[in-house]
Parts: sequence; C-alpha cells; structure tokens
Amino acid sequence: MAEAPVSLPLDNVPRPRPRDPLVWVAALTAAFAALAAINLGTPSQPFFDEVHYLPAARALVSLLTTGTGPLLNPEHPMLGKELIALGIWWLGDNPLGWRIMPLLAGTLALFAAMRALWHAGEDRFATLAFGLLLATGFHLFIQSRIAMLDVFMVAGLAVSAWQFAASIRQPETGRWRLALTGVALGCAMAAKWNAISLAVLPGLAFFAARLSAGRRRLFLSRRGAPVPGITLVEAFVWLGIVPLAVYALTFVPGYWLGEYLRPSPLAEKGLIGFHGEILALQKQILAPHSYQSTWSQWVLNTRGIWYLYEVVDGAQRGVLLIGNPLTMLIGLPALAWCLATGLRRWDWAKLAAVIGYGASLGLWLIAPKSVQFYYHYFVPSFFLLAALALALSDLKNTARGRWFAWGTLTVSAGLFALFYKVVAAAPLEGAMSFANWTWIAGWR
Repeated sequence: MAEAPVSLPLDNVPRPRPRDPLVWVAALTAAFAALAAINLGTPSQPFFDEVHYLPAARALVSLLTTGTGPLLNPEHPMLGKELIALGIWWLGDNPLGWRIMPLLAGTLALFAAMRALWHAGEDRFATLAFGLLLATGFHLFIQSRIAMLDVFMVAGLAVSAWQFAASIRQPETGRWRLALTGVALGCAMAAKWNAISLAVLPGLAFFAARLSAGRRRLFLSRRGAPVPGITLVEAFVWLGIVPLAVYALTFVPGYWLGEYLRPSPLAEKGLIGFHGEILALQKQILAPHSYQSTWSQWVLNTRGIWYLYEVVDGAQRGVLLIGNPLTMLIGLPALAWCLATGLRRWDWAKLAAVIGYGASLGLWLIAPKSVQFYYHYFVPSFFLLAALALALSDLKNTARGRWFAWGTLTVSAGLFALFYKVVAAAPLEGAMSFANWTWIAGWR
C-alpha cells in the first residue's frame, strides 16, 4: 500500500530568493549617464565653486607636465582635485575636461548605491525605486555636472556601502570585498573630510556584531556575523588601517611640490603637520554668504542655491540646487517608518538607512564650519531616499498603498522633468524666468 505524501507546514517551505535586478540597475545607470552627459560643456565658463577647484587642478596638471605649480586650495584633501586634474590632462583644459570625472563619479555613485541596497535587503522594487529616486532627486544630477569635490566623496561612500553589504550577503567573497570597502573609504575621506562620520561605521558595525555574539575569543574568532571567516583583527586591518593608508597615499603628489616649490607646505610640515593647517582653514570664520543655510533648512528643503543664473553661451541660463520638492519631504516620515519597522523586524537595510542619515546629518550639527550650504545635504539625501524606497516597497505590497508607491515614483520623475531646465543649464526665456521655479522665497 502506497504511503501517503507527507505535507510540510508552509512556514517550513523555503521561499525562492528574488532575482538580482543587475540588468535593470545597469540600464538605469546608463540612462542617467546619457542624460547627464547632454550639454555637459554648458556653461562653457567655470561656475559656482569650480572657480576654486579648477585652479587647484590646473596647478596639479602643471606640476606633472612642466614640473612647476603651486599647492592651491589647501583646505581640502587632494583626491578630488587630482581627479579633476586627470580629466583636464585627458580631454584638455575645457568644460568637458573639467567635468568628465564628476560625471563618471556620479554614474558610479548611482550604480554602487543601488547595488548596496540590493545586497542589504534583496528587494528588487526598493533597489530600482532607489535608483529612480536618486536620478530624479536633483542633487546627484547637478553634482555630476560640475567640477566640485562632493561627488567624488559620495562615489567612494557608495562603493564602500556596496562592498560592505555584499561581504555580509556573500561571505565567501568577504575578504576581498572588505579590502575594497577600505580602499573606497580611504578615497571618500581623501576627497572631502565630510566622509569621516560615515567611514567609521563599517568598522563599528563589525565590532558590535562580534561583541553581541559574546564569544570568548572576541578578537581572533572567525565564527559568526557579520562576515564568517574574518577575525576582528583582520577586519580592523581592512576597515581601519587600509582606509588611512589609501588616504595618506593620495597626498603623494603634494610631496613632489617640494622639489619645485620652496617651501612646499606639505613637504615642509609633513602629513600630520599639514593636517593642522587643513583643520585651521576648515575652522576659520568666513564672511556671511547670501546662500548660506542651516541643517533645519536642508531637512525641510526651504533654502536652495543658484549655482548659475546669468546670460552665458548665448542665452539666459540657470542651475538651481534644491531637492526634489516631493521626495525630500515625504522621505522624512519614511525615515520614521524605517526606524519603527526596522527595530521591530531587525531589518538591517532599514536601520542602516536611518543610522547613515543620522550620522551624515549629525556631523553638521557639530561641524566647526561657520558657513554651511545646502550641498552639504548631498550625502544625507542618499540615505533619505534609500529609506523612502524601502518604505515604498512596503506600501507596494498592500492593496491601498500600491498606487501611492507607483505614484510617488511617477511624480518624482515628473518634477525632475519640470525642473530640468534649471538643473541642466538649459536656455531660459528671459531674465525673470527664475520665477517659474522659485515656488518659495528660500529658493530665490
């Protein structure tokens, strides 16, 4: 007599893993890069903070090609200026040469950010929604089209988040991914010091995970989360020593100046002594600026910056840095949702978005800079939009929330299209055209 088939409880049936949306991630990244590359050379003259960073990059090009050149813009580390210089050396001292490396860095940041969220939560909808929200969130698009340092820092942070999340998801690749995490963190700090508050988080997370396991051999055990097979000592090398080593290596060209420039501040004072000068410059009291703002204004998206508004290249043009009027605001309750549901379900993707937002924004509550600007919200906005993407994914799975999830993505893209002329320096109708987009006084 045949035996009756054994039925298993549904809870014991393994759920299929979602498919990796890598092809869609690549397609979205390519579309962003293509759109951002349109008229990349417009305006054909330096605008906004390019007037500070281009002379510093040109000096580095001069150093490498003629053996002479001063050390300009010493208040920031050197990697971002070195990358801008690489673009000038590659394509010439022209608008395309100035901005090609920021475009590549912004493209990398978008791809890496989506890969980070995928490995953190394996949520297809959230991953692609995050990419669309970033691409239409104004910050990334504008910063990918201007020769400033921030996009290089963001690219380094995004790559480090990608590799760290992937090392946890795929521990068999953990060692080399942790090494890449350390390299990327070093590059982020070497572009701008703003990255420091986030650069310490992977190491702290690794330590907290091992400490919570309560193992007797805390520092030498290879067992347990977050990356089995890696001891805490080895993790310290990859996440602590490697970032500092990479950071230090980016200053090597500054030492070369000692051969041609007497005295070279870096060659004369050494790396540690030179950092005292950087810190002093960062803490100097600056004159008030018409576009300065505070962290509370960034959170509420009430104070923007006109990077450009003048007649240039035969037309009235403008570039207005604000956040997407929809997503910057509804991202705030999404953070609260991720905190509540993340704690209840121990959802580390959601908790990471909240912690990253708090750490990156919290820096500016204590930073010694006397004058701050809305572009300092660039990094927090990444975490804000990650939280929004995760919250929308939860809503999509409910009958009443599905329309809101898809509607949010549609409206975000629509607002980007509406503001496109003043994020891409497209020709405007006339001198008063700014009124079409300055919906509140703080955007004027």
